[in-house]
Amino acid sequence: MLRTRPALQHLALQLGRLALLGMPLLLAACAHASHGVSSHDVVFDNVHFRVVTIDLAKADLSLHWRDPASGKPFASIHSLQLWGSRHGQRLLFAANAGIYDARGEPLGLYVERGNTIRPLNTAHGDPMAGNFSLLPNGVFAIDAAGHASVQTTRAFAKTGPEPRIATQSGPMLVIDGKINPEFVAGSDSVKWRSGVCAPTPGQAVFAVSAGPVNFHTFASLFLDKLGCRNALYLDGTLSQIYANGNYYGAPAFMVKPYAGIFAVFVPFGH
Repeated sequence: MLRTRPALQHLALQLGRLALLGMPLLLAACAHASHGVSSHDVVFDNVHFRVVTIDLAKADLSLHWRDPASGKPFASIHSLQLWGSRHGQRLLFAANAGIYDARGEPLGLYVERGNTIRPLNTAHGDPMAGNFSLLPNGVFAIDAAGHASVQTTRAFAKTGPEPRIATQSGPMLVIDGKINPEFVAGSDSVKWRSGVCAPTPGQAVFAVSAGPVNFHTFASLFLDKLGCRNALYLDGTLSQIYANGNYYGAPAFMVKPYAGIFAVFVPFGH
């Protein structure tokens, strides 16, 4: 159907208005990406996952457990966000940093700003006591040069690095390009789960499931979809990721106080 000149002018005007309306969203998306944090939904084996990639050359990935001034644990992503706001920092990304004990303290190695607050835990423990003792467990770390890695606890102990930040958790999901042999495909042990890997030294990739999933499927996501040769389980049931101003992962009513929390902040106005 032919359009008259007034109709074409009206159409052009409407398209122009739509473009102007969409421009702030486009600029916001570009600004968000420019800070080195990208977030997207991934569907794998009929399960949705939120995957966040941190470009360590552009983003300062940090770890936070306690307020430096008061010594009180942040305990939640929201509390950490408020703390950042009081210090002129906007929170772009956050995620719980691993398994902790009944006292609310990291169960294994925990390093903030180069300070080792909890030492490496090499005790085997009882697998019935929790996922941390499902061997092998491992360490996610970023060194002073900004390079990320995931290693088994044994490998980390042998190399003896001095990381800028580090967290120990378990079990390892993927070890040297193979799924942890303890995992069973089709297992009915399903929970919300979170994990991390470093596909390259310049990247850290976090993932959390949008629904219950077993260990084997979660490990397969990292190996087959995200291309990670080594990946570490962070926690389950209570795990959440904050990105794009939204929370992903476990429902709010299941979330309990955290110990360490990963974060990326930027100054307000950036």
